[in-house]
Formats: sequence, structure tokens, C-alpha cells
Amino acid sequence: MKANLFDSGLPLLDGRVDEIVERVLGRDRRLLLYGPPGVGKSTLAAGLGRALAAVGRRCYCIGADPGSPAFGLPGAVSVASWEGAEWRVLAYEGLCSLDAGRFRLPLTNAVRRLTPMPEEGVLLVDGPGVVRGVAGRELLPALVEVTEVDGVLLLARAERSPPQLELLRVLGLELFLVRSAEQARRPGRRTRARQRTRRWDRYLAGGLQWSLRVGEVALLGTPPPVDVEEVWPGRQVALYRLGRTVLMGEVERLEKGRLTLRLPGEPPAFDSLLVRDARRSGDGLLETAVPFAAEPVVYLPPSDAGISARQEGGAGVAGRVGTVDVALVNGVFGDPLLHVRLRHRRRSLLFDLGEGTRLPARVAHQVSDVFVTHAHLDHIGGFLWLLRSRIGVFPPCRLYGPPGLARHVEGFLQGILWDRVEQEGPAFEVAELHSRVLRRFRLQAGRPGCEALGEEVVEEGVLLREPGFRVRAVLLDHHTPVLAYAFEPAKEINVRKDRLVASGLPPGPWLNELKRHLLAGEEKARVRLPNGGEEEVATLAAGLVLITPPKRLVYATDLADTLQNRKRLQELARNAHTFFCEACFLEADGDLAKRTGHLTARACAEIAEAAGVARLVPFHFSRRYADAPERIYRELRAVCPRTVVPQSFRGWGR
Repeated sequence: MKANLFDSGLPLLDGRVDEIVERVLGRDRRLLLYGPPGVGKSTLAAGLGRALAAVGRRCYCIGADPGSPAFGLPGAVSVASWEGAEWRVLAYEGLCSLDAGRFRLPLTNAVRRLTPMPEEGVLLVDGPGVVRGVAGRELLPALVEVTEVDGVLLLARAERSPPQLELLRVLGLELFLVRSAEQARRPGRRTRARQRTRRWDRYLAGGLQWSLRVGEVALLGTPPPVDVEEVWPGRQVALYRLGRTVLMGEVERLEKGRLTLRLPGEPPAFDSLLVRDARRSGDGLLETAVPFAAEPVVYLPPSDAGISARQEGGAGVAGRVGTVDVALVNGVFGDPLLHVRLRHRRRSLLFDLGEGTRLPARVAHQVSDVFVTHAHLDHIGGFLWLLRSRIGVFPPCRLYGPPGLARHVEGFLQGILWDRVEQEGPAFEVAELHSRVLRRFRLQAGRPGCEALGEEVVEEGVLLREPGFRVRAVLLDHHTPVLAYAFEPAKEINVRKDRLVASGLPPGPWLNELKRHLLAGEEKARVRLPNGGEEEVATLAAGLVLITPPKRLVYATDLADTLQNRKRLQELARNAHTFFCEACFLEADGDLAKRTGHLTARACAEIAEAAGVARLVPFHFSRRYADAPERIYRELRAVCPRTVVPQSFRGWGR
């Protein structure tokens, strides 16, 4: 049976302000208001401040909830005194995050810097609602230590067990249980977001733009990559000097190495800029930025990928990368074959063509493009599955690869008797990358020869370009030419609803036109507005648009560990969301890796680290490690902590 408010054995208060003032605040002291979200801590703090001021006593409060502050700025910790009918902010420290649990150490340090107060008066610490789990157990004693409180008002509902009660008992503080008011409720997520955004907008209202070059000041916290400009607009920032906040603001844009900030006024001198995860969402609300690698990657395949949970190739890998679902069809030990499904489009791409029988025929029907690294058997042997699955009336399937791919496809087709397919023989368009030239060929089962379709110059390695994505390639060495590929979706363009409302312009087709020009890179084009005027795309975008960076996927396998290979692959994978990369051998077998032109696990991880990828998914392990694949993962994780690993290694390779 759960404990509740009545059987804890501690003094119980019914939540009346006058009772708390009389029984607890007969003298000046420091108190922590502690409890889960929605129990009325901030309301009680304001009531105590008002009651103490009414009898001529000073009351101060530290607001330590950056996500839903009762006073001060969101994304910050503030200290205030009660004056008149409200809290008056005396000082604040920027956190640039709304997440007190994740950034509990910076939060505690910010509270520490604000805690020294005048000797006279009551100090209330309005704690965040982080009371459960590891974060709650760590944050509570840290706040007690830095604020030097001597008592705790523990707010809870009668039917709930008070949080962290045992920990509170051993901290040596005077504890008072306070019954939460029945009407106390935590607002919904959207309501909280709107409330904090209004507070933030009031702070920035009438402000100015301030520009500086990246590198002029140090970047603190967890700033996003400076070479990914799209992730910066809307980020909350704090200007620091000598480790203290001097001003807070918001990033308007990052362009060509120059950062433009929106500030409430001209800033004093500062030496660093704090950036974390507080950012405007697409509808203009101040929220927590979605982690770049938020989608899960699991070692249990989806039901429609046709992969069994236990298979000869070891653990299958499936997951999501932005707009696509992905699956390593044959697991980490089997033939390389990455299935990339474009969600909601009944279309699939394949990277490499290893054994394909684990994929259902309907997937083969939906495959439009196949990107082959090279023509070794384990990378192209699945062509026969694709060929057989596409007998019938299907559009030509496009294949991309290094020089000689058309000849290899022709060999497959010519090795089979096609006397009964008539006009329904599968057709293929093959594109070979020769340095910076793409040579195209057409082949069809049942028809002799290989028809040359011409050639074109390739810019920036782009083999395929469509409105929603593009695929780029670089040439690497595996003692034979191989290609590595990057799947690059288009940027996601969000119109800020708050800015649109402020502009007085109604939504309409003109916004779609604006987005089309932005995706096409046509920033000097002009868009006709609903009010009859015209405006340049770049000007409209600067005021209305937030761009979400695309989540890039990079696929590389079968390459020698050479300086040139590393340089080219690291550039292709720079800041990628998900990096599928071979890790064939352990470092102890480095001689074998060198002889066969493969990467060791350590080399794979070093490339991923140098490229700054959000997560590494290793594969193409040598079967010599089938009984102990954890050895490979340990070697990878020692260099690249963002390596995706299975939860358990039991039963692999059996």
C-alpha cells in the first residue's frame, strides 16, 4: 500500500499562508519549496511574499524552474524580491535550456551564483518539478547545498506518496508537509509554451539586432555546429562576461560565419556566448529543440521489412532517419543491403544489392533506385532477386555505381534465357560515375546489347536530384574503385505563425511560393503578397521562416584505411545524422584489414568522430567475430560514444 501525506510522521500544514507564516516563518530563514509539477509551489511562494510584505518583512525568492518561471525570463534562473504586488527581478543567470533535469549541474551553478542575499529577510527557493529518477535524486541535495536552506516545505497531494522523502530525512533539514490545494493543476504543454513565449517576447519587444562574427567570442554550453546554419535561428543565447550573464537574446540568423542576434538593447562588453537547446519552434513558441538524433535505431526489425529477429547475418538494424525508414536487411554480419523507404510515398531506395530474399517482392516492385558501392559478389549478388521480382510491367529501375557496373548488369541479363518474357523483361538504366562524368546506359532483359544514353557532368558528386532529396557520391579505394553515398533530404521550411500574425499578412498560396523559391535557392526572386505588394524571398524568409536542417544519411562500406579515403569520407559524412559504416575487423587484426582493403572498428569510429556525425551504425562485421560481436562494439564505443549498440549480445551468431 502506498504511503501518503497523512502517514509520513512529519508536521502537516493545510497550505494556508497565514498558518505557514505563523508556524514556519516566525524568524528569518531559507526554505526550499519542493514537489512535483502542478502542486502550487510558485503560487504558495507568491502568497508568502505578499503576506510577509504586509507585516513589513523582506522576502526574496529564487525561481529555479527555467521552463515555467513564475517571474523573470524563461531559460534562466532568477532572484527577486517582493515589492508592492509582485516579484521584482534583481538578477538572473541564463541557462538557455528549459530542461532542469538534463542540465541540472548548470542549473545548480546558476542558483549558486544568485544565492548570496542580504542578512535580513526570508529566502524562498522555488525548485523545479524534477523530483523523480536519477535527476531528482541528484538535483535535490545539490540545491540544498548551494542555497544553504535550513528547511523544506514539501508540497504533495494527500493521495500521493511525497517524493524523495527518505532522502530529505537524511539531509538534516526541518521538514514540513504541505497539502497541495485542490485547484492546483499543471497547465498543459502548449499552454506552458505560450505562457513562457509571451514572457520572452515582452523581454525582446522593441529590441535591436546585433551582429558579430563567429570566433570573436567563445561559444559555451552545447552549441550546434557552426557550419550548419539552419539550426541556429531561434536559439536562445546568453551573453557572458567573466562567467556571469550580462544579457540574454535570440539568434536571428547565422550567415557566412556572421551571427545576428535579437537583443533587448545595446549589450555591454561580453566575452562568450552560451547556447543550449532552448529554441523557437516552427510556430514561434519557445520550446526545447528536438534532439538531432531523436529517432530510435533498434536491433529488432520492423514487421514489414521481412527480417527475422534472429538470422544468419546477426542482429538486424532498423530505425528512422528524418523522412525515411531504414533497415539493414541482412544484419551486421550478412551481405550489405540497406533498405531506405520513403514514408508515405510507396517508394524504396536500396544501397548495395546483397542477398535480397529477406525482402518481400512488393518492396522490389517499389524500388526506383539502387546505389551500388562496387560489384563484389556480396554487394551485387542480390541483383537476381531484384531481376526476378520485377518481371512484368514496371518502369525501368535505375542503378548507380562505379565504372563497369553496366557491364556487370549486362552479364547477369545475358546469362539467362528470356524466350518467354516478350515485352515484359525487366528494364534497367545504369549510371556509372567516371570522375566528374556520369555515363548512362539502358538494358532490358530479352534484348541484346547495352544502349548508351549519353553522359553529363556531375556537380558536387550529385547523382540524383529530386524536389524532396538528392543523393551524392564520392569515389573511394578498396583496391578497386568503390562509391560511398549520402542521402540528403530537402530542408524543412516552417513559417513562424507569430511573425506571420505580426506582419498582418494572411496565410495563402504565396507561402507555398515562398517555400518553393527557398528550396530552389532562389533568394532574389520576388513573391507577390496578398496586399498587392511584392517582396524579395530573402527578405521574407529572414522575417518569417525557420528552417529545420535535413537529416542526412551516409552509407559507406569496403574501403581501405588510407589518408585520402578518410579525408573524402569525412567530408561526405560531415555533420550527418546517421552514418552507416563498415567495421570489418578489430584493431588486433589490422594487418588483415590492410591486406583486404577494409576498415577496423577503431578506424571506422575515428572517421565518425572526425566527421561529427550524430550517430554511428556500424555493420559488415567479419564472421570471425560472430560469437563475440560485443568486442567490436566496445572498440567502437571507446572512440565514438555515439555508436548505436544492441541492448544484449546473447545468442548472436548461433
